[in-house]
Amino acid sequence: MEKEQEQNPSIQDISSDGSAEKDKAEKDLNTKKEKEKKEITSEEKIKELEEKLTRTLAEMENQRRRFEKEKEDAFEYGGSSFAKEALNLIDNLERSKQVLENDETLKNTDALKKTLEHLEIVNKDLISIFSKNNIKPIECLNKKLDPNLHQAMIEIEDDLKEPGTIIQEIQKGFTIKERLLRPSLVGVSKRAQKKSEESQQNEENL
Repeated sequence: MEKEQEQNPSIQDISSDGSAEKDKAEKDLNTKKEKEKKEITSEEKIKELEEKLTRTLAEMENQRRRFEKEKEDAFEYGGSSFAKEALNLIDNLERSKQVLENDETLKNTDALKKTLEHLEIVNKDLISIFSKNNIKPIECLNKKLDPNLHQAMIEIEDDLKEPGTIIQEIQKGFTIKERLLRPSLVGVSKRAQKKSEESQQNEENL
């Protein structure tokens, strides 16, 4: 009986030691898992920060490019508004020439001839000044209508020209450094009405 009592405490000690080791192992495992979890979280945060930094750098680069483009446009085309207003001088000169040429009291006079010559000189000087500043007139007569350069105002019957050909320039257009400053206002050709309609009417009358 005493022998059994002597053996029982050792069994309890072994059981107690096993339980302690088990608890320690679980604790170590939980600690390891928490450590791995923290490491994963840290990696995710670093990755997120890297993505944010990449996006920020990309936005800064795009903004820099936009600024450079705007600065370049301002330098190249900053005078577009002034140039467009200055074109009114050429329009007014052209109108003045037409008025003088249509004045019956001035027709075939030396005064009209000299006046028209002076107006033509002024017009050429203006065109030359504009050309030196990369503002050039658009050549449009006898060319196909281009919506990027021309604006059709009227259609004129003409069987000798291909439909859509510019046969009249109402107002001269201009470009500034390959960019449209003002479109040409033009008249374009169209097919005349078929003569078969007239023939049909004649037959009905007969």
